[in-house]
Amino acid sequence: MAYTIIDDPSAHFQSLRWTGNNSNPRDLTFDGNSNMQPDACLMFREDNQQPRLLTDSSRNWGSGNNELCWNNAAQEGDTNGINTGAYGWMGPGISNGMRTQAGYSSNGYSNTSGRNYYAATWKANNATTSSNTDGTITSTVQTNSTAGYSIITYAGTGSNGTIGHGLGVTPKFLFFKDRTSTGVWAAWHEAIGDDYKLVLNTYGIKDADGAFMNSTLPTSSVISIGGASVHTNASGRDYVCYAWADVQGYSKYGSYKGNGNANGTFIYTGFKPRAILTKKINGPVGSWVWHDSRMGQSTGTGTSTGTDMNPATANQVMESSSNYMDDYGDIDFLSNGFKIRDTDTRVNENNTTFIYMAWADSPFVTSTGAPTTAR
Repeated sequence: MAYTIIDDPSAHFQSLRWTGNNSNPRDLTFDGNSNMQPDACLMFREDNQQPRLLTDSSRNWGSGNNELCWNNAAQEGDTNGINTGAYGWMGPGISNGMRTQAGYSSNGYSNTSGRNYYAATWKANNATTSSNTDGTITSTVQTNSTAGYSIITYAGTGSNGTIGHGLGVTPKFLFFKDRTSTGVWAAWHEAIGDDYKLVLNTYGIKDADGAFMNSTLPTSSVISIGGASVHTNASGRDYVCYAWADVQGYSKYGSYKGNGNANGTFIYTGFKPRAILTKKINGPVGSWVWHDSRMGQSTGTGTSTGTDMNPATANQVMESSSNYMDDYGDIDFLSNGFKIRDTDTRVNENNTTFIYMAWADSPFVTSTGAPTTAR
């Protein structure tokens, strides 16, 4: 069996940074080896306080005010009472990039002149959805089984049930959002077990909540959702679930133990990461932190200077709109994984468990067995 089936991760995941110019609309082009028309986008402004917006092609991107805000519990199309559709959002995906909308100098969410922005994007199935009846509740899925990614929408029933995800393998990382009313972003990761959840829009550690997934781990075909949980299955509400699975050489969702030392833990992924999301799950509370090898030195309030191995030490706290991009915990991006290089408790609290979600820049070994350049 080949080491990986994805020799070019840029066909499935890409990120980009840009400086706003207030044009409307504006097309932003990816720099990867492959042209990619994405189906989901997470974006934020690097140099100011602003919501972290999430849009996707299964929900018609942001048109009709369908954007969601990662860092608050507001319903679809409403970020802290602001109708973001009037102020600018990301979407739709174009043949090799993203299109910004409506850049206003006072409230522009994606293209205000002179402001710095970042977006991470994933490929699903070219905006083509299908009905899935694997579960007791019919779901609508847009799945990229090659890259282990699925966007799932469904209507809540109020009773314990299951939804199909279409991946064909067991997902390792999930998060759910009630689209029609205020409700937390309920997240699950393989490392936390079946009776706990995490919340994307808070920095709290894992909390006991067996109801939201009916105390049942996902399988290769379905995800369990609890009828008693408003986070995943309240009657009369519409939900979206994002699901990711491991793909050798392209993506990995695991955990590591912090040591509180600048010579921190090395985490093997089997690829050079492009982007990594980390989160503390026990001990004192700790932020969700987004890292990207393209971020470089902080352009916010930080004074990050990087390490010899990797100058990309700027990163972003995700659960709060009050944080600029800053130096929240240096890590080295290596050819086969990443290494913690900071004592910052957000990424390296001693004797504390962290989860991570990582997507590749390049595999460690290609499908033909050729190793990538070591560093």
